[in-house]
Amino acid sequence: MLDAAQNAARPCAGTTDDLIDWVLRHATVHDDLGTLVTGVSERLVAAGLPIWRASLDLPTIDPIFRAVSHRWRRDRPASVEVLPHGPGKDAVFQGSVIYHLLSSGLEARRWRLERGEGVAEFDLLRTLREEGGTDYLLRLVGFGDGRSRVMGVALSIATDRSGGFAREEIALINRLIPALGLAAYRISAARTAADALSVYLGPRTAQRVLAGEIRRGDGETIAAAIFFADLKRFTSLSEREDALRVVGWLNEHFEAVGDAVTQRGGEILKFLGDGLLAVFPIADIDRRPCPICEDALRAAEEAVAANCALNESRATRREPGLELDVALHFGEVVYGNVGASRRLDFTVIGRAVNEACRMEAICDQVGRNIVLSEAFARRCPVATIEIGTFALRGIAGDRSIYALR
Repeated sequence: MLDAAQNAARPCAGTTDDLIDWVLRHATVHDDLGTLVTGVSERLVAAGLPIWRASLDLPTIDPIFRAVSHRWRRDRPASVEVLPHGPGKDAVFQGSVIYHLLSSGLEARRWRLERGEGVAEFDLLRTLREEGGTDYLLRLVGFGDGRSRVMGVALSIATDRSGGFAREEIALINRLIPALGLAAYRISAARTAADALSVYLGPRTAQRVLAGEIRRGDGETIAAAIFFADLKRFTSLSEREDALRVVGWLNEHFEAVGDAVTQRGGEILKFLGDGLLAVFPIADIDRRPCPICEDALRAAEEAVAANCALNESRATRREPGLELDVALHFGEVVYGNVGASRRLDFTVIGRAVNEACRMEAICDQVGRNIVLSEAFARRCPVATIEIGTFALRGIAGDRSIYALR
């Protein structure tokens, strides 16, 4: 028997079809999960449903974050919350209502908060009840079947109305959820593909791959400042230290260098053992002095400084450090796909890349952490000094090498 509050507002017959139509149309033209959650929630309220809180949670393929949650509340602005990877975070996830359903093999569950259901077991439900919540619905929407099935999204809806949701309201929500889950999965799949490619290829390269540049030989000739960094004495360190610890140290150094590069607008193309190759594409090659070359130089200075700070911090823990050398060059490179027919690498190749990689070895000879080619130095607004001419291994002819004055 439904109480008077539950009978107060019944959704009209066309509400569900209208909502499903809006959800599907929205998902074809928008890539924002937050506006999807907000739009559905506001339309449900307008249709007479007592929606107080709604959330859409989904896992990510991200080295930093495990999952992201888009939340809407009637009395607050929409928000986004992320659950990072890391120590202690697994316990947080394992104490969640989503993990409860996953580990129990359930796809849906309802907790009557005003009756105290779930409030002793889950922090979220206890908090919602304390804030006035009375009923909480959670649904997992998976995609695929058998071994290929994955948990796509988790959808939750709560009310603060006395008596909770009516049967007709729950039926409407259940009819809406497959379309809502599919729309959310479409948006998240596109974003996941872009994010995953960005993590492995870099944001500019990822955009080009997603735009269809996926055939071997696809590419273009571009002008760029080339940034090649190498960690000294890494091989000897890896031979005498535990491999897992060495990998951890290497990641710390790459983060210090990579942050400096990306914050200055560079694109990291690949990690080569203990080395890093990045480019700073230059559109206006006639502009002098070149602001992009200055960005690359500042990135090198900041990377060396960050690496030194990391070594100092590690020394206090009696851990070994790794010195960093950077070579900067300017030239034309081919930016595109190379490799086997079914295994490609989107990178830069060309004589300028080879020269930059060979220049790094000169750092030890001249006692400098940063060296510049003549082509780079002449474009850079910072005062430099020629420190000599050097033969580069495998490169015909000597090259003039510069350093900061």
